[in-house]
Order: sequence, then C-alpha cells, then structure tokens
Amino acid sequence: MCGRFALYSDPFALARRFEAEALPELRPRYNIAPTQNIPIVREEEGKRRFALARWGLIPHWAKDMKIGYSTINARAETVASKPAFRNAFRHRRCLIPADAFYEWQAIPGSKVKQPWFIALRDREPMAFAGLWERWHSPEGDELESCSIIVTDANELMRPIHERMPVILAPEDWSAWLEPDAMNAQALQNLLKPYSAEDMAAWPVSTKVNSLRNDSAECLERS
Repeated sequence: MCGRFALYSDPFALARRFEAEALPELRPRYNIAPTQNIPIVREEEGKRRFALARWGLIPHWAKDMKIGYSTINARAETVASKPAFRNAFRHRRCLIPADAFYEWQAIPGSKVKQPWFIALRDREPMAFAGLWERWHSPEGDELESCSIIVTDANELMRPIHERMPVILAPEDWSAWLEPDAMNAQALQNLLKPYSAEDMAAWPVSTKVNSLRNDSAECLERS
C-alpha cells in the first residue's frame, strides 16, 4: 500500500516536469497523509492541468465521505472491476506527483515497525498512477477526491513491504491521461512494478509516524 508520501520539489520545477498548467499554491510537504488535499495532474481539453483533490476516493454513488478512508489505494489487479474504482479507471485517470514515499517494515520480535524512505535514484519527482472522482454531498457540496494505484513490490521493496505504488515512466504519462482511451488492457499493462535499479531506499526515524512532524527531518537516514 501507500499511506504516506512527500512532495517538496519547487512548484515551477514540477510544472516543467509534468508540462502542466494551473499549478496550485504548494508548500513543501514531507509527511502527506490520507484525507489531506494533494495535487494531481489530469488532462483537460488537450492540456495537462494541476488540481487539488482529497486523498481517499469517494465514488459518485457514495452516501457519505467515510468510504474515503478505505479507498486511499486501489489494487492494480482489481481496479478495472471493483465498483469503487472501475468508472474512474475508465474515464478519470490522473498522475499524482511525489518526490518520495514511505513504507513500514515489520521487524521480527519488535512491535515497532521500521519506516523507510523510497525515491527515484536520480531524485526526480515521480508520478503515481492515480484515479480521481467528483462527488456531490447530500447537501449539494462538490468534492474531488483521488486514489493511488498499488501493485506488487519490486526487488528493492520486497524486503520492506509486499506492495508499492504504481510509478509511471514519463513516456507512459500521455497514454495514462488520455481521457478517451478505450483499450483497458493497454492501460492495465502500465500498472506494473517500477524498475528497482532506478530507485533508492533508506531507513528513517519514527518521527514520520506522527502527522505533527512535517519537516525535512522526516527524510534523514536513521
């Protein structure tokens, strides 16, 4: 799964990296958690644009927002068929920018898990495969939300955790964002583990366990 990540790149560098417009005001974040608003990139009228969405996808048919707590991640194996995600998979795919993500490793004989920081080896911002949805509350309020797709762990991640977010290579971004893409199998083929050789990971302190800690200290090797 993916339950925490970081996004601290310069906003103008992000705009260049993703070739996207309408960048929202962003401050460096080192410990982003579910239910918070996060930037996404989607295609609108032939152009990539940034938007903000609540992390935890709320299907259009949901009666309330509580479902979002269990939909922060969508499994690659079932995303095309699971009711909460299948409509968004067909029509509302997005990129979710991140500089890194965290995962927790179970330690034999210890109740405390070891947190790890995982990034691309070249430290460029990565793009998680994401879905977004627009929901209207019973009171008529509109809310946009999103989910990160996860898949099996690669060789780097496997000793840490059995799952990892789907990281899309830049050459696959356009295909993923295409609103009218009709080949579901071609999209499904993009949802694979990223190359372990192009990633790096190191253990960090348990400071990242607390949402009160949202500073560069979260990234430091333990």
